[in-house]
Amino acid sequence: MRLVCFAVKEEANAFRKLAGEAVEVLLTGIGRRNAGKAMHAALAAHKPDLVISSGFAGGLRPDLKLGDIVFSADGESSLGPALLAGGAKPVKFHCVEKIVTSAAEKRGLWRQTGADAVEMESETICGVCREQSIPVAIVRVILDTADEDLPLDFNQLLDADQRMDAGKLAWTLARSPAKISALLRLQKKSAAAAEKLARVLSDVLGRRE
Repeated sequence: MRLVCFAVKEEANAFRKLAGEAVEVLLTGIGRRNAGKAMHAALAAHKPDLVISSGFAGGLRPDLKLGDIVFSADGESSLGPALLAGGAKPVKFHCVEKIVTSAAEKRGLWRQTGADAVEMESETICGVCREQSIPVAIVRVILDTADEDLPLDFNQLLDADQRMDAGKLAWTLARSPAKISALLRLQKKSAAAAEKLARVLSDVLGRRE
């Protein structure tokens, strides 16, 4: 059995429709703390033969584009060649504590870390898997590029458990209605990126059946 982890349902829904019977989808929640709790609980129930940390990533390297599939598969030898054959790009990921919302922040992280892409859960997911000697890989899709600001500071819209607070979102949009169109564009981009990620994951995992 293979376990594919996503932080939130918006990342996972497209893949759920394509996943085979030998694949389980786990929603971890946003951030390292939630990812750690979810992984320990899942692995206590059963031990998969492969774990993939998946979902959206932000671009730090300027040439990465919206919809690019990026991965790190050290130690999972059969997955890397299949991803390369499917057009995915090997990258260095940097795991952060909060959502990176501005191009200025991304430029700073690129200079400081030398990483190509940024996300929030994979370091913890990979750490838990390595503790238990489970092969693990990161396969993600670029949603926002290095030169792009997100339309909202989503960190301000999360509750104490790093879940999106619908009330805070509604209040923010009521105060700044001009942000609604930008948020709708982001949702459309998110859906397209999730669909592309789902196709690549399904194809690569299908080769391993």
